[in-house]
Amino acid sequence: MTMPTPTPTLHYRLANPSDAPQIQHLVQSAFRTPDTRPNWTGDTALSSAFSIETTEILTTITTPDSAFVLATDPTGALIACVGISRGTAGADTARFFMLAVDDAYQRGGVGRKVLAYAEEYVQREWGVRRGGLNALSTREELILWYLRRGYQKTGEVTPFPVERFAGMELPEGLCFVEMEKAFVAM
Repeated sequence: MTMPTPTPTLHYRLANPSDAPQIQHLVQSAFRTPDTRPNWTGDTALSSAFSIETTEILTTITTPDSAFVLATDPTGALIACVGISRGTAGADTARFFMLAVDDAYQRGGVGRKVLAYAEEYVQREWGVRRGGLNALSTREELILWYLRRGYQKTGEVTPFPVERFAGMELPEGLCFVEMEKAFVAM
């Protein structure tokens, strides 16, 4: 088992359009990385086929009430990111997505710190009281990780976009498990 690189002091900022290629690379690398923990990445063929277009990232960066929170080291090198979005005006729930940590820093607590920072950010800046996210149903260990962060399964699932993986044999009943967390007042 590879030990994580010691975590440097993390600096947080919101992404700008020029960050999109770096975010794309980080997300794809993190989602594709092989991991020996059972049920962490789920289906390895599916993980290795994951891709995201820079245009999707740019849309998040440039759309009001959505952003990418970036965590960098003191030199500005990107270590982790998470997408955030707020529902319609007046909605009290923020969504988190594409939480990704550079492979060298995985298993070192960076994901936990970045998610906690993003939760604080959406509470402070948007005044939301809840956070929502989802995880692929085959990623049992990731779901347990989110449960340890205070998220609870809502009982709802979102269909998996099978059309994006045409010709690939997918696990039966593949879906996204929806989860939510009530934030403690700051």
